[in-house]
Amino acid sequence: MLDHDVIIVGGGLAGSRAALEIAGLLPGINVGLIAKTHPIRSHSVAAQGGIAATLKNVDTQDSWESHAFDTVKGSDYLADQDAVAILTQEAPEVVFDLEHRGVLFSRLPDGRIAQRAFGGHSHNRTCYAADKTGHAILHELISNLMACGVTIYDEWYVMRLILEDNQAKGVVMYHLLDGKVEVVRAKSVMFATGGYGRVFNTTSNDYASTGDGLAMTARAGLPLEDMEFVQFHPTGLYPVGVLISEAVRGEGAYLINSDGNRFMHHYAPSRMELAPRDITSRAIAIEIGKGRGIFPNGSPGGPFVYLDLRHMGREKIMSRIPFCWEEAHRLVGIDASIQPIPVRPTVHYSMGGIPVNTHGQVRRNSQELVDGFFAAGEAACVSVHGANRLGSNSLLECVVFGRRTGTAIASSVITRKLPDLDEAHYLKEAHHQIQSLLDQRGQYRIAEIRQAYQDCMTSFCGVFRSSALMEEGLMQLRQIQSRYGQIRLDDQGSCWNTELIEALELQNLMVVGELILFSALNRKESRGSHAREDFPERDDNNFLHHTLAFYSSAGIEISLMPVVISMFHPQARQY
Repeated sequence: MLDHDVIIVGGGLAGSRAALEIAGLLPGINVGLIAKTHPIRSHSVAAQGGIAATLKNVDTQDSWESHAFDTVKGSDYLADQDAVAILTQEAPEVVFDLEHRGVLFSRLPDGRIAQRAFGGHSHNRTCYAADKTGHAILHELISNLMACGVTIYDEWYVMRLILEDNQAKGVVMYHLLDGKVEVVRAKSVMFATGGYGRVFNTTSNDYASTGDGLAMTARAGLPLEDMEFVQFHPTGLYPVGVLISEAVRGEGAYLINSDGNRFMHHYAPSRMELAPRDITSRAIAIEIGKGRGIFPNGSPGGPFVYLDLRHMGREKIMSRIPFCWEEAHRLVGIDASIQPIPVRPTVHYSMGGIPVNTHGQVRRNSQELVDGFFAAGEAACVSVHGANRLGSNSLLECVVFGRRTGTAIASSVITRKLPDLDEAHYLKEAHHQIQSLLDQRGQYRIAEIRQAYQDCMTSFCGVFRSSALMEEGLMQLRQIQSRYGQIRLDDQGSCWNTELIEALELQNLMVVGELILFSALNRKESRGSHAREDFPERDDNNFLHHTLAFYSSAGIEISLMPVVISMFHPQARQY
């Protein structure tokens, strides 16, 4: 059995920032960080656009209060406003801290950090490193991490959270290299495992984004919060689904339909292409649905619209948003300086997740906390995004609440002792689970079941939803889930058995997908990213609350948790 004072699952921004904070506050503490890829390949590295903070380098009229209001309004008033206040007040400090740790932000001519416009923000407050901001930040955090003595377990897959008597005691993990299984015991456990985009068939998320931490939490009997709120990013590159950053529209790109019109003036006349993502995604879906989409040959009625950069000029494109040009050129053969880019909404971000308080402590229910269990980043729901996240607030959440969670863990771990647990029991169960999968001689390949599941989620829980659609989706999901016991694994080896990992990931996707669809069916209103065609209006009287969904083999149960409203009372959301 491996022992650590603290074990962190996830090597992206939230996990690495928490580890740095703990190591800085308690030099010599035994911190372990587990990542199923190398930490530098965590999905945080793919974040392009930037990180929001009221530095006032470009707009001197900006303030944290304005940032907070934009965030709450963008959330469709479902964000917890105490958490939003923390997020926006601490934003400048954490950006300067990142700069001091070596992050190379883009600069103004006078040397200050550059800031640009982003959707839903009323001021130019998004700090950036060209359009590779996540890459720039994560590389420096991991470099700092390697220098401070944190033990990194890269390419280990965590199979299970060990939770006994409302206390997190450790995890069980599997080594991809040689098939070894280890029990890791710890005084405190933190999940920073990212999102679940691979529940759907078209997503900007990488292949590792399979909701592992959320599913492990749910299977341990703990709730997940606000799972119905899935963000569709408006500009996924057609047909591959990878992201064309909001930074592109922040720099001045247009959205145009088959008539050549900038259609956003019909949907958000004051903000146009810089409306919040939920509004822009629905606008694109409506344009396509009304026959004003475009086919690859340029004729009308097709499945995408254009993102037009041509008026920006090659020099600006290559200096400010080079990665956008590279992706379009590499993946679909388009030179964005002379050709418009085909885009349509793609699943991008999870507003919901593991419920936590503002110190990253995981909730057992609306009133109680779990002892020794913490979470931060996209895997967590604190909730600063509510029903819809504003662009450039996700990197900010990872760093602010990664740091805060690290501080809380450091404060609590000093007085804790290593818990007692039965290592043999957990090893036996893990080996049995693995061997059972290897021994199955079913008729289905993993990819076949996964594709059917992803297609079902996309068809029945997309940009627009309804009761009839989602009830049919739930029925089909459960039929697909029943085939899991009939999959077969051709790879029987213990060395780098990625097929086994895919089987474990598929199990997690199935848990997360069902929680999303069931929660969405129960929210009978339209709010933020959750758009019900049968309930098109927001209903504050009945649904201004968070959803806590408890998963079990007997079914899913829903309970409610109030929204913290301390600064801004709900009002009509117009742009």
